[in-house]
Amino acid sequence: MRIETERLFLREMDEADFDALYAVLADSDIMQHYPYTFDEERVRGWIQRNQERYHIFGFGLWAVCLKDSGEMIGDCGLSMQMIGGHIRPEIGYHIRGDKQRRGYAREAASAVRDWTFRHTTFGVVYSYMKQGNLPSARTAQAYGCRLVEEYPGGDNGMTSVYAITREEWEKL
Repeated sequence: MRIETERLFLREMDEADFDALYAVLADSDIMQHYPYTFDEERVRGWIQRNQERYHIFGFGLWAVCLKDSGEMIGDCGLSMQMIGGHIRPEIGYHIRGDKQRRGYAREAASAVRDWTFRHTTFGVVYSYMKQGNLPSARTAQAYGCRLVEEYPGGDNGMTSVYAITREEWEKL
């Protein structure tokens, strides 16, 4: 599987991506809105879970790579998540700190959104995050989502849920 955009390509991740993914998921600034920063074991588990998702669902979080160099700068993809008490298709994204604020997350998430509506029967796709995670919320809005729900999260904070429907996507 390979998805291409103007500046990026997304592909299935594998064990060789460990160092590049560790640079993202072990960065406390990037993961400040996540329940924890990843250690080596959690990064290896992340790769393994996504490989299982590829096999079971045909999708998961994919490696985000720069087209001009092949360098992996993060991950973005589709996974099934428990959101507001329901299992929903969710687009998630993490981009390495030195590559943020360049539109890569929006570009990757838009490509995943397009792939989802072209290759699955899902009528809605979601992105969810802690209410204070403004960069993630802006990315969701940039790929076409609108705020649809907020609810108390497990850490006594609020969770914001953004979504775009197939019908809204078709009008873009």
